[in-house]
Amino acid sequence: MSRARVAAAAGAAAFAALAVLVAAGAFTSFDQWAIDHAMRAAGFTPGKPTLTGALIPLWHERWHSAASAAADVFTLPAYALPAAAIVVVACLRLRGRRAVLLAAAFAIGNAVEVLTKALLTRPALHWHALHLAGFDNSYPSGHALRAVFVAAAVAWAWPRARRVAALWAVGTLVALEAAGLHVPTDIAGGLLLGGALVLAAV
Repeated sequence: MSRARVAAAAGAAAFAALAVLVAAGAFTSFDQWAIDHAMRAAGFTPGKPTLTGALIPLWHERWHSAASAAADVFTLPAYALPAAAIVVVACLRLRGRRAVLLAAAFAIGNAVEVLTKALLTRPALHWHALHLAGFDNSYPSGHALRAVFVAAAVAWAWPRARRVAALWAVGTLVALEAAGLHVPTDIAGGLLLGGALVLAAV
């Protein structure tokens, strides 16, 4: 078995294990600490994300601060529709087996994200007295998952842009946390899932 397949299997196992621990509340205090201390650009609301908001970039964004607006714009390629468009264009450029594997892995990743969020509910997280219901079913982060795929697709299709793609992906993960879009375990789950599927596609 190749190293990539071993790493992919390890990433998938780590994703599943983290999901169990998140549901059991093992990292609730850590995620709560991040909400209290690390989400400086966040503007929390009591509601849950909608399907429209998930599909259409910036649909429900309130842009309560310059930092929040900057984070939303910077992470734009990791939203569902822009990410899908980038992956499709990359696949058209790559063609052949690699394109098919990349497209299949991207589709599987998004399906696993949706299914996991539907099945996994974590213990409640709060901002002062406000229950942040949006985090109840936010594992894994689809933004983090798609950031991995966008960076990989760009690196494969346009190798000269791979460093820029990698830097953007890292910046997106930081912005997701700072803007309060996801707690750390969500981001870690998205990274593990995306990394495992990209390695499997390799």
